[in-house]
Amino acid sequence: MSMFGRDPWGGPLEINAADSATDDDRSRNLQDFDRAAISSRDLDETQQSWLLGPSEQKKKKKYVDLGCIIVSRKIFAWTVGTILAAGLLAGLITLIVKTLPRHHKPNPPPDNYTLALHKALMFFNAQRSGPLPKHNNISWRGNSCMKDGLSDPSTHRNLVGGYYDAGDAIKFNFPQSFSLTMLSWSVIEYNAKYEAVGELDHIKEIIKWGTDYLLKTFNSSADSIDKIAAQIGVGDTSGGSTSPNDHYCWERPEDIDYLRPVYECHSCSDLAAEMAAALAAASIVFKDSKTYSQKLVHGAKTLFKFSRDQRGRYSPRGSDPSHFYNSTNYYDEYVWGGAWLYYATGNSSYLQLATTPGIAKHAGAFWGGPDYGVFSWDNKLAGAQVLLSRLRLFLSPGYPYEDMLSTYHNQTSIIMCSYLPVFTSFNRTKGGLIQLNHGRPQPLQYVVNAAFLATVYSDYLEAADTPGWYCGPNFFSIDVLREFAKTQIDYILGKNPQKMSYVVGFGNHYPRHVHHRAASIPKNRVRYNCKGGWKWRDSKKPNPNTIAGAMVAGPDKHDGFRDVRTNYNYTEPTLAGNAGLVAALVALSSEKPGIDKNTIFSAVPPMFPTPPPPPAPWKP
Repeated sequence: MSMFGRDPWGGPLEINAADSATDDDRSRNLQDFDRAAISSRDLDETQQSWLLGPSEQKKKKKYVDLGCIIVSRKIFAWTVGTILAAGLLAGLITLIVKTLPRHHKPNPPPDNYTLALHKALMFFNAQRSGPLPKHNNISWRGNSCMKDGLSDPSTHRNLVGGYYDAGDAIKFNFPQSFSLTMLSWSVIEYNAKYEAVGELDHIKEIIKWGTDYLLKTFNSSADSIDKIAAQIGVGDTSGGSTSPNDHYCWERPEDIDYLRPVYECHSCSDLAAEMAAALAAASIVFKDSKTYSQKLVHGAKTLFKFSRDQRGRYSPRGSDPSHFYNSTNYYDEYVWGGAWLYYATGNSSYLQLATTPGIAKHAGAFWGGPDYGVFSWDNKLAGAQVLLSRLRLFLSPGYPYEDMLSTYHNQTSIIMCSYLPVFTSFNRTKGGLIQLNHGRPQPLQYVVNAAFLATVYSDYLEAADTPGWYCGPNFFSIDVLREFAKTQIDYILGKNPQKMSYVVGFGNHYPRHVHHRAASIPKNRVRYNCKGGWKWRDSKKPNPNTIAGAMVAGPDKHDGFRDVRTNYNYTEPTLAGNAGLVAALVALSSEKPGIDKNTIFSAVPPMFPTPPPPPAPWKP
């Protein structure tokens, strides 16, 4: 056996010289082999170009190498051209579509509550005192009472500004403060609604006009005070006095030239606590204006401290305020003001005070009685209980507040039950108006407050995923509360036996002889003195100026109404009445959005301590 062995494929491994051929022979053999192969099968053009000689190649084509594939340059050009043409066509179509006139589906017309809201806010522009801004939009009003406070030698302090209370020119700070608290509450809850209807800046300006004035009525930069300006102007004519004052005289505020005294109080817990509530609530409205918000909070703290240190009512027997806005108690203002200060500061001492059983008892939280649940400028308890029920529904702080908060929550449920027609807590007129003041005059201011409480509470329950509440063994849906509120506001807007809208300027049939000095005297460059304006007071003609948005006092217990200027029990509007109206209208203005759940709690710290951080990773 050869030492090299054999090729396993059947031949020797060594090369035999005899079998070798020259390079030329080998080359010719290979060409013959290649031509034979070509003749037996078709090759692609690239392969043929490798194998065929120059004279035998076909005409060479051009290609484009795209990395992953190689395509013909002609196909590539067609593809790119098609894409560019399609893009240009799409762009042309888009341009044509955008330039063509669009036919949008028109927005639905605003509901009656929104239309009335625009009107109701204008009333506050008509009530402004002091130097009016250029955009006030009430052509028949001008600068007025520019010496308030400065002309009283006993005070000699700038008290210019604020709002006249009603059809007169007196500035009653007690109902004015309540009005500002109500307006601020409505903004806190329904900020998005105000913004949606274009009224957010307007109502914030209205609130600031009032709070700027309230800050003038006491030493708002101090930590403690000993007096407050409670009222500007005098209205008592019961003694037969003929001295010029704001009720005896009938003249435009712009023409007033008589002395307007300042009534100050040194022990006025009700007034101070209500003013504290107004400033505290407004501080939440203006929380994005940090400096102003802090100024309001500081003033609220100072006022509330004064209310606790110097106990007493601001309207003692015989005082001028007692004839018009007599306060019956101040413990309800303690609960109300304490709740608002807690929301504004997060300081739990205010919540402790508002949930103190003794204070709640003195405020009437456990009394019941014919006026229980009637929310007004005098009695804040019903509003305070709704406000504190909100805290329990959303934050549930637990001990030590739970006992009183649950009591307030239960009492709120009872109040809501009392509003329903199925119960007989309050009578109703044949036209359906609830008689919260038991048939006494000027009923509408109480009705709008109840409509607001019912609506905002139903929104609280809805936001807390609670479908309703119990009246004894009977369960009622939150829709029942909204329906109650709607029927009452609809009555005020014209769905009543008189077919009369009690909001001036809303609808076609509304009071034309409103008890209002500025609206009843023409702006004709004639200065009517104290008695000179009486002819306008006693005139049978409609007011020359329409005080748009003013909600008058309202009908009597038989649905009757007399459109007579001299009868203020029918035709006089007030700040407090319009504030409740604005709050109720914005709450009802649309189904969505509901309340703002969180803004009111922006200063409230977490109810429970923050859990400790997790331990560091364990290492062996």
